Amino acid sequence: MGDLPPAPMASPASSSITASADDLLTVAAQWLRQPRTEKPVAFVLDWSHYLFGSINSLSENERGWLLRLGQATRDAAVVRNAESIGQPQSLLVLLCGGLNVLPPSIYLNNPLFKEIGIPLPARQIRESAVLGLKEVFRLQPPLQQGGRELADFVDGLEGQCIRDIHNLARLSRQETEVSSALSLLNLYRHGRRHSPWEQLDHKKLQTIVETLGRRVKGQGEAIESVRRILVRAFTGLSGLQHSYRQRTPKGVLFFVGPTGVGKTELAKSIAEFLFGDEEACLRFDMSEFNHEHADQRLVGAPPGYVGYEAGGQLTNAVKQRPFSLLLFDEIEKAHPRILDKFLQILEDGRLTDGKGETVLFSDTVIVFTSNIGAAEVHHESQDVRNEFIQKVRQHFVHELKRPELLGRIGEANIIPFNFMRDDSFLIDIARAKLEPLRKGLKDKWGVSDLRLVREAEILALLVREVDRGTGGRGVPNALTNKLIDPLADFLFEKMADPGQIRGNAIEVHIAGGKLLFELE
Repeated sequence: MGDLPPAPMASPASSSITASADDLLTVAAQWLRQPRTEKPVAFVLDWSHYLFGSINSLSENERGWLLRLGQATRDAAVVRNAESIGQPQSLLVLLCGGLNVLPPSIYLNNPLFKEIGIPLPARQIRESAVLGLKEVFRLQPPLQQGGRELADFVDGLEGQCIRDIHNLARLSRQETEVSSALSLLNLYRHGRRHSPWEQLDHKKLQTIVETLGRRVKGQGEAIESVRRILVRAFTGLSGLQHSYRQRTPKGVLFFVGPTGVGKTELAKSIAEFLFGDEEACLRFDMSEFNHEHADQRLVGAPPGYVGYEAGGQLTNAVKQRPFSLLLFDEIEKAHPRILDKFLQILEDGRLTDGKGETVLFSDTVIVFTSNIGAAEVHHESQDVRNEFIQKVRQHFVHELKRPELLGRIGEANIIPFNFMRDDSFLIDIARAKLEPLRKGLKDKWGVSDLRLVREAEILALLVREVDRGTGGRGVPNALTNKLIDPLADFLFEKMADPGQIRGNAIEVHIAGGKLLFELE
């Protein structure tokens, strides 16, 4: 890194001079070495986060500046007499965005270094700043002192600085159409006027049971529990209706039950229902976070450690996609240290990553899945729901010793899943899995339809060898072995004349325990 850019031309009333970083730090070191009881001096290095490049690979010049900074503080004159010890001393002040931009050797175990954090503006200061720009903001309805719109807008500005408020006022003037305070805040934060939460209306919520039931079979009680929680959110009784008025996540769901019964599938279905895209379900396999320092993978390594620049998987994902469903699969396999991070998310709705940036979770839905109790709760039990809830309570209170986390999740949000007790559930799952196959055949080959003649017998054949212990997880494998592979061979034979496939339907027949295919 070369010299710092020249300072702007000084005004006649200013004593500013142009100096390089070498010159400035050399003068500061010399000045601080000498006792100055009459005129103490403060050397202020603004924008000091641009002084150093990568803290793990400093250049020769940067190492030289680091040495001068260390010398300036280490060799500073020390006052030892009673008369002068209470007087101000010369200081070297670095203004920057956080310790993470400075080489750790400056501040680690250094009693001469003190970090002084400047907090973000409190609510009263934010309100004063907004009112000072009240005539500049172009909003509908306009902001009025004492009005609800102003109060909601100021609440939504939590975590923003005064410059952000100025930028918002300017943005409101640049927009061609007059927007509400919420739309302006969404546009500034996320680059979009309307959040998916605004589009969650009464009419759409009335269809949730039917919509989720198309993909998740045999779990009517679980779907009904999800409906209740989202209705509670929508009505505002859990404080989730407006994202800018709440810091905590929109909803927290804890799915518990045996493997292969639809827990992950239901989470993906909720993501598609709320955000219009199954890809909004961001999955984290918690068996990969079972060691003590795994929290660094979620939020990023601290400054000076390997992987610091990459950030954390969780914080990066929420930065890139703030409107999302976060699925933490098999939460019981995570290291207990990870659970402390979840407690912070559920309590404050935010995390600070390794780079010092605050990531908000206020527009997310969080889903935990777990197999707690699946090996102990019998599938023929008459009270599966309460037995699973009791097992979860016992796990958090007695094994993890984290009752506060269970309290933050809320026992009302624990949703047990039923066992797959008969073949009808597996047949329903197989029937639902045929829809993507039909769509793929149409897109790839132009096949108009895939018809199952004597459908009930064919579906029964497909699920006959599925291991009931794996729930519905074995259905896709059965479909591949008994339907998709023979169908692929059939299409391969017809590839010599693709014209006879396009626009026609494929009929599936059953004979002698095997599937046969014909073009209609």
